[in-house]
Amino acid sequence: MRPFELPEFYLPHPARLNPRVEAARARSRRWAHDMGILGPDATGPEVWSEDEYDAHDYALLTAYTHPEAPGSLLDLVTDWYVWVFYFDDHFLERYKRPRDLAGAERHLARLPAFMPVEAGSPPPPEPANPVERGLADLWERTVPLMSPQWRARFAESTRNLLQESAWELAGIDEGRVPNPIDYVHMRRKVGGAPWSADLVEVAAGAEVPARVAGTRPLQVLKDAFSDAVHLRNDIFSYQRETEQEGEVNNGVLVLERFLGTEPQRAAEITNDLLTSRMQQFENTAVTELPMLFEEHGLDAGERLAVLRYARGLQDWQSGGHAWHLRSSRYMNEGAARRRGLAGIPEIAGLLGLGTSAVRIRSLAGPPSGLRPPGTGGPFPGAAPPPASDGFTMPEFTLPYETLVNPRVAGLRAHVAAWAREMGMLDGGASGPSAPAVWTPDAFDAADYAMFAALTHPDAPGPELELIADWHVWRYHFDDFFAERFKRPRDLPGARAYTARLLAPPPGAEPSDPVQRGLADLRARTAAAMSEDERAGLAEALRQLTDSWLWELAGLLQNRVPDPVDYVEMRRRTSGAAFTAGLLRHALADGLPDAVLSSTPMEALRDSFADIGGLRNDLLSFHKETEVEGVHDNGVVAVQRFLGCGTQRAADIVADLIEARVRQFERTAEADLPVLAAEHGLDAAARAALARYVQAMRRWMAGDLHWSTTTGRYARPAGTADAASAGKGAASAGLAAVRAPSGPSGLGTSAARAPFRPARARPAPPRHSQTQPAIPGGSGT
Repeated sequence: MRPFELPEFYLPHPARLNPRVEAARARSRRWAHDMGILGPDATGPEVWSEDEYDAHDYALLTAYTHPEAPGSLLDLVTDWYVWVFYFDDHFLERYKRPRDLAGAERHLARLPAFMPVEAGSPPPPEPANPVERGLADLWERTVPLMSPQWRARFAESTRNLLQESAWELAGIDEGRVPNPIDYVHMRRKVGGAPWSADLVEVAAGAEVPARVAGTRPLQVLKDAFSDAVHLRNDIFSYQRETEQEGEVNNGVLVLERFLGTEPQRAAEITNDLLTSRMQQFENTAVTELPMLFEEHGLDAGERLAVLRYARGLQDWQSGGHAWHLRSSRYMNEGAARRRGLAGIPEIAGLLGLGTSAVRIRSLAGPPSGLRPPGTGGPFPGAAPPPASDGFTMPEFTLPYETLVNPRVAGLRAHVAAWAREMGMLDGGASGPSAPAVWTPDAFDAADYAMFAALTHPDAPGPELELIADWHVWRYHFDDFFAERFKRPRDLPGARAYTARLLAPPPGAEPSDPVQRGLADLRARTAAAMSEDERAGLAEALRQLTDSWLWELAGLLQNRVPDPVDYVEMRRRTSGAAFTAGLLRHALADGLPDAVLSSTPMEALRDSFADIGGLRNDLLSFHKETEVEGVHDNGVVAVQRFLGCGTQRAADIVADLIEARVRQFERTAEADLPVLAAEHGLDAAARAALARYVQAMRRWMAGDLHWSTTTGRYARPAGTADAASAGKGAASAGLAAVRAPSGPSGLGTSAARAPFRPARARPAPPRHSQTQPAIPGGSGT
């Protein structure tokens, strides 16, 4: 019995079939026998029988997904897919089913040796099984066709695909269904679609220029493509994975558990998210690639390569769906016949970039058969978000103690003097180039000094002043940018301004408070930070300004962001990398770069960013949607995607925050001790790592207290839902709950009670040293 009926899929581009499919079938079968994947010479337990291999029909997959590939390249890509599906099923039989995590780690550890990237690398070892034999053969046949830059990218994608399989196995072993945000991120690595996107460059003969491969438009194309491929696969493979394999890493199951709904509804929401990701792909291709070409000065050949790559991803999406309807691996009985796809012609309809005008509804409206605009749903519509019906603020709690720096009183005087010196409280200059975005009363009510004192409770005086000034500048720049560029929708002016801000011409004098403040901070920071720290902070500022330009571009399109793109960009718009850079300067000294850039640390920073950014979306909902008129808010994104009321959307955002807090703690307690052991960290380095994690906890606790007491987010008295918003904050967020007693540091979770944020009225914060109560003042 099926767990659900397949939903109606969004299919804007007809699939096409490569006429060389029969030759590819014959060639791939011979190759599978040669590698030991099929036949009596296969080593180890049989993974596929001949009949199973034929029923899977991987040549049909590649013929659909690469309809224009010449014969030699189609054969090569088909062999890659035979290998990757064999790897997946071999891993299932040998390691997932018996829960052999140690054996899986030994197996995976050998495979990178068969993918040498640098010239002069040691020769690979002798292959011991079909997985290793196939990888060695394919690598040798593929890398001469592409550049060293592509080789490095493909090696990374392949390593992610292989190594992160251990993440799936660990989740199964623990019986842990991931939260939606963590799932989407990790599925990109485990699911293999980024790896498939790299092979599109091979099959299409269109390598993406290295200088733009890492830019946001190209990354979004790859990520949106990958998410759609994975979510489609999750829908078709739900029954096999959940009923036969005991799999917990499936998007339908993730949403089923997180939203507390039945499989049919979860499958429909998963399909809605798939649709949203495909439309994000289309929007990026049409609106961002032309600007990318001009900004980076790509020549005609480079532009054509990018466009052929994008079309190749488009072909893969359509062809992958057609194959899922036919392969015996999936729940698809009768699906092709019901959708009239029993005989897809080789050429069907208008395809390719430049033909979107005939399908303009795909950029803003739902596919045929789905919900129309205005009735909710996932579509990043060209209509403004639904009017707020008000909501009671969800409770905010954290399992961390809130501390306040005892220097807060003096810090208030310092930041007020610095803000006035920079011109932030009086406009800083005459004329429209420097609008007065803050009044002295609003500045005092916000109490930015308290923010710094709460988030850095142990910082010494000079360091605390520098950190506080950086945060004052960031908040002022945020409000300045909204008034100067967002409100009048001035994207060209914003681009010119941010470019000049980040790289001022030699000898140019600052002309407004933002420029003046940044120049002052750069000069003071240069003496306090190392070169690497300054470079990291500069990159964080670039990401921050780029993300605000992204928000402004969305406003010009009157477009509510795609939910996945929103979460990932929210990490940038919130300035989380900026905050992490300041924390690194203060506390991460002595930690190797390899540790700070590792997957567990990346996951920790992402959770940290999501907690603060999404909570801010709840608290600033009124300010952003009603005062500033913007749509870039997590509550709005959820509301539009699910077609639900504001209260339901706010509650879901609160649940996401709680899930990310749990993810943060799991990473800190389970993954970081393993990371420390893998890198051989000594006692001093482990202590530095523990201090860094503890600083992130204290930052979150301090930010929670400040955010729920500052006048920055207070609704004007007498507004319709000011009372309910204030009541929610008062009952849930005035401070954080004291951390559980007992040992602290990495790997001590077993000695403490299991974590779950308590829904209790928190205690007031205390000073980091023995001090009297917090001095009175605005925002307390």
